[in-house]
Amino acid sequence: MMNDFSRKSFLLVCLTGVLFSLFQSCKSSAPITAPPSESYADGLEDGYPSKVFSNLPKTLYYRAIEMDMPQSLREFRGVWIATVANIDWPSSPNDPYAKQKEDFIKLLDYYKSLNFNAVIVQIRTAGDAFYPSRYAPWSKYLTGTQGKRPETMEDPLSWMILESKRRGFEFHAWLNPYRATMDLDIQSLSPEHDFFLYRNWMIQYGNRYYYNPGLPEVKAHLLKIIEEVIKNYNIDAIHFDDYFYPYKVNGQEFNDQATYRQFAKNGQSLEDWRRENVNTLIYEINQLVKREKPWVQFGISPFGVWRNIDKDPKGSNTRASQTNYDDLYADVLTWMKNGWIDYLIPQLYWSMDYEPAAYRELVNWWSSNHYNTTIYIGNGPYKIRDNDDRAWNDPFQLIDQLSLSNITPNMSGNSFFSAKSLYQKNRDVADLLKQYHYEFPVLSPIPHRKILPPPPLPNPILILHGAGHAFQFDKVISPDYRYALIYTAPTLPDLQRRNSVTNFQKIYMDDNDRFVVPILSYEDKPYIALSFIDRYGVETKPMVFKIEGKLLTRTE
Repeated sequence: MMNDFSRKSFLLVCLTGVLFSLFQSCKSSAPITAPPSESYADGLEDGYPSKVFSNLPKTLYYRAIEMDMPQSLREFRGVWIATVANIDWPSSPNDPYAKQKEDFIKLLDYYKSLNFNAVIVQIRTAGDAFYPSRYAPWSKYLTGTQGKRPETMEDPLSWMILESKRRGFEFHAWLNPYRATMDLDIQSLSPEHDFFLYRNWMIQYGNRYYYNPGLPEVKAHLLKIIEEVIKNYNIDAIHFDDYFYPYKVNGQEFNDQATYRQFAKNGQSLEDWRRENVNTLIYEINQLVKREKPWVQFGISPFGVWRNIDKDPKGSNTRASQTNYDDLYADVLTWMKNGWIDYLIPQLYWSMDYEPAAYRELVNWWSSNHYNTTIYIGNGPYKIRDNDDRAWNDPFQLIDQLSLSNITPNMSGNSFFSAKSLYQKNRDVADLLKQYHYEFPVLSPIPHRKILPPPPLPNPILILHGAGHAFQFDKVISPDYRYALIYTAPTLPDLQRRNSVTNFQKIYMDDNDRFVVPILSYEDKPYIALSFIDRYGVETKPMVFKIEGKLLTRTE
C-alpha cells in the first residue's frame, strides 16, 4: 500500500496528465489540420462503396465520405414581373417606397414557396428606367411622375437584385428596346425622355411612339443602355420580350421608308432590311454581353409562332394572325442558328388544342426547331378563368401543359406571365402546380454557351456555429462562386435520392464572409452534402459528410 505522500504524488501526476490532455485538445479553436487517418467503412449502408476519412481518430464527431453523388436536378421555373402599367409591381406608383419594397418581398416569398428559381423583372418599359440611368428618366410606374426620383437614397434595382438572390432566384433584367411611349400623351413625358432629346428617332404608329430600328444612332443608343445595366448590376441575364417592330395595325404603315431608302442594300426588300436591323441589334448585344460579363445570359421570349405553314413549309401548323418573321420582323431561327442568344422562351399563351395555334402543336414545333439553343416555354396563366377559350376554365389546363412540355425533348422548363395571375388570383391552380410539378426545389439550367472553369475550392471542416453547425474554410472562397448548396438527410440513400425527407439550402455567398457557410436546417439529419454554384451555373462535385458526435471547435 502507498503512504499518504506517495498517494498524493500519484494523484498529482494523474491530474497533471489529465489537465495537459485537456489543454492540448482545447487550447485553440483554429481548424484542425491533422492528416487523414486510414480509410474505414463502419456504419455505412450496404451498397455504397466509398472511402471514409477522419482528420482525427475515428472517435471524432464527423467523417468526410468520398463517394459519387448526383448533381442537383435542373429545370427553369420563372415568372415575369411586369412593371408596365403597374401590372404586377408596384401595385401603385404612388405607394411609399417602403410599401413598394414590402410588396416586392411578399411577391418573391410567395414564388419561393412554390419552388420557383428565376424572376424576369421589367426594368425598362418605354424609354424609361427603374434605376438611375444616364440614358433614360425614372419610370412613372415607380414614382408616379416620369423623371421623378424615388424618395430614397437606395438604388431600387440593386435592392431588387439582392433580395431576389437571397431567395435563390436568378434575376433576369427585362428591357423593352423599341417601344418609346405607351400612348400619345407627350405632356406626361420627362424633358429627359428621348422623345424630346432625339425627336428624329421617333415614329408614331397606332397610339404610341417607337424608336426607328433602322437608324444606326438608335442601335448605338440601345447598346449603351444595355452596357450600363450589364456593367453596373449583378444580373444573371438580359431579357427581351416579343416587341420588336410593332404588331401591325390595320390600315396603317410604319413610316420608315425614308430610312429604308437611305440604308438598305441594293435590291434588298423592305421586309428583309427590317429583319436585318433587328438581327444586327441581337448580334451586337450578344457580343457586348460576352465581352463585358460572359457569364451573363442573353434571352428572348418571342411571340409563339415563327411562321404559319401556309407561308413556309418549315412553319408550324397554325393560323396565327401575326407571326415573328412576317409581321414583327424577328428572325428567331437565325438568332438560334448563329448562337446569338443563350435561351428562348416562346410565348405559347394558348390552350392545349386551341385550333388556330394549339399549345400541343407549338411545343412539338419548337422542340424540333431548337438549333441547340436552350428552350423554355412561356405559359399564360393570366387567361385562367378569364378568356373566351373555355378550355381555360379547367384548373388543370396549366398542369396538363407542363406535363406535356416536361416529356417533350429539348424543353428545359417554363416561365409564367404574369406574376399576379397566380399570386392575386388562381392560387388553387398555383397549389396544383406545386403539387404536380414543383414539389421540390431544383436549380435553373445551364444554357448552351462557352463556360470557363472556376478556381479550385479550399477544403472545409465542420464546426459548431451558433445553435447549429457550419462549414469553415482555411481560405476565402472565390467570388466566382455565387451560391453554396447544402442537402441534409437522415440516411445516405435519402441524400442520394434528394427525396422528401431531405432538406435543401441555397445560400447566397455575397451575404457572408466567404470563410464560413452555415447549415441552417441540420435537425436530426446527420448526412450532409455540400457543393457550390459558380457564375455560369455549374455545380461543383458534392462533398459528403456524416455528423457522429459533438464538435470540438466553435465559432460565433
